[in-house]
This record gives sequence, structure tokens and C-alpha cells, in this order.
Amino acid sequence: MASSAVTKLALVVALCMAVSVVHAITCGQVTSNLAPCISYARSGGAVPPACCNGIRTVNGLAKTTADRQTTCNCLKSLSGSISGVNLNNVAGLPGKCGVNVPYKISPSTNCATVK
Repeated sequence: MASSAVTKLALVVALCMAVSVVHAITCGQVTSNLAPCISYARSGGAVPPACCNGIRTVNGLAKTTADRQTTCNCLKSLSGSISGVNLNNVAGLPGKCGVNVPYKISPSTNCATVK
């Protein structure tokens, strides 16, 4: 009987772990949500509403420290890999959309320190 209870407990723990992995944010989600921001990141001007919606979505998805670090690393990679990007425009985007991001979006950001 005790063996059956231990087996059930192990199964519940495994399922909980699997569920938490499913909800982890991916770079694909970050990239697709922030694609409307590329024109602003390159040339400035008015921030497209779809860009701010994407920033709010990504910020809402990044609920855990691991999610925030993943998001930071994705943004760090994106900001350094898209040609013609003005890094000042990129760094200022969250504030222009009224979103508080606890780190600077820059290729030099140390994402391991993001909490």
C-alpha cells in the first residue's frame, strides 16, 4: 500500500515538473511578439501600438527568474544581431510603452544577474 502512495506522489511531482516546463518562455515567443518593434528599433519615430502590445505580452510571460533571464538573453541576442538597429531606440522601448523591464536591453547586459 505504501509503495502505491509513493508511486502516485512521484507521478504527481513529475507531472508538476512537466507542466512548469511547458510554460517556460522561448526565444521564438520573444521574437514573434517583438517583430513589430523592428522598424522603430532601426529608425525611431512613433512606436507602433503592436510593438507596445508585444512588449507587454513578453513582460507578462516572463513571470519567473528563469523566464526573465531567458527573455533577457533573447533580447540581448536580438539587439546585437539585427542590422541597422539603434541601441538607444531599443533600450528606450519599454519606457515608451509604459513597461518596467528590470534590466537594460543591450548586447552588453549580464542576464545572469536578472532576478
